[in-house]
Amino acid sequence: MELTPEQEAVRETVRELAVEEIRPVAAEADETETFPEGIWDRLGELDLLSLTIPEAYGGYDADGLTYAIVNEELAYGMLAVATAASVHMLAASCIREFGSEAHHERYLTEMATGRPVGMFCLSEPEAGSNPAGMSTVAREEGDEYVIDGKKQWITNGERGEVGVVFAKTDPEDPSSITQFLFEKDQSGVEVGKKEAKLGLRASDTTTLMFDGLRVPEENRLTEEGRGLSAALHSLTGGRVAIAAQAVGLAQSALDEAKSYAQDREQFDQPISEFQTIRHKLADMATGTQAARLLTYDAGRELDSGRPPARAASMAKLHASRNAMEVTNEAIQIHGGYGYTTDFPVERMYRDAKITEIYEGTTEIQKKIIARELLGDGR
Repeated sequence: MELTPEQEAVRETVRELAVEEIRPVAAEADETETFPEGIWDRLGELDLLSLTIPEAYGGYDADGLTYAIVNEELAYGMLAVATAASVHMLAASCIREFGSEAHHERYLTEMATGRPVGMFCLSEPEAGSNPAGMSTVAREEGDEYVIDGKKQWITNGERGEVGVVFAKTDPEDPSSITQFLFEKDQSGVEVGKKEAKLGLRASDTTTLMFDGLRVPEENRLTEEGRGLSAALHSLTGGRVAIAAQAVGLAQSALDEAKSYAQDREQFDQPISEFQTIRHKLADMATGTQAARLLTYDAGRELDSGRPPARAASMAKLHASRNAMEVTNEAIQIHGGYGYTTDFPVERMYRDAKITEIYEGTTEIQKKIIARELLGDGR
């Protein structure tokens, strides 16, 4: 699967950033649970936060494969950075696709530089894999909507400034879910608990509470009742991003394991000479390359005009499982050292688990693949 010269150049640029600037701050950012804002500014300078924004508004307007490559290479440096960036771009893509020209001019031009930081507010404490079960409500009052409810697992919840939120216009009707645009500094929005997480610790994940948030009618991004289909459409592209991040994380762990195996000696020879270690590395490389090809195929599907749900779910399913397997084996190759924070594979292992959960769990991906395969709508 050949890349164009431009795609190769993008890969080289982002890999250099990942190795020279992101990796050196990753351990401290993870330990202190603080996002490296200097890195965010660098992403903005390099147009890496504008991949889903049209050129007319200062964006890069990347094709699907380039989008996957950037996510892969950012995760090679640190998954938390890649996750924050992909959610920002997910919010921007919602505004691009469903917003008005006024929204485009007001928000996208600035979001292309990384400020304001974007958020995507769909999940709730009792509505994760089943978004139709959400309880957040938007009631119409004159030329405004008043939103009340609670959203959970919001990436960029502390740092974010503008976001899209999904709410029912009829609390008793799941088919009334609608998408709205809001600014976090408005009255009626409060940041709640910041989650203490197993991994992805440098990325802020919070609850957002909406209590009487007034949104003007023009900030309703979809017709009433069209919000859920819009969310699921947006999440398909998001799953390609997560699959790519899982590939980048796995490749990073593989490279660490290979380097360690070549340097570490036991019984008077590098452990890379032992067949057991060589077979582990072979399996890790094979699984990661398979995940990469599935992900690149899904990235190309984003631009094909064909519904990419099946390809995106296949890529995310395999890439996330592979990331868990590869990071686990990377620790095993490091032995006791891999279990300490002295080596980055410990962090990579903790980070990898989230790729099997967010943007749709492994179980949800299997459901989507089976439905597309059998065509029975289940």
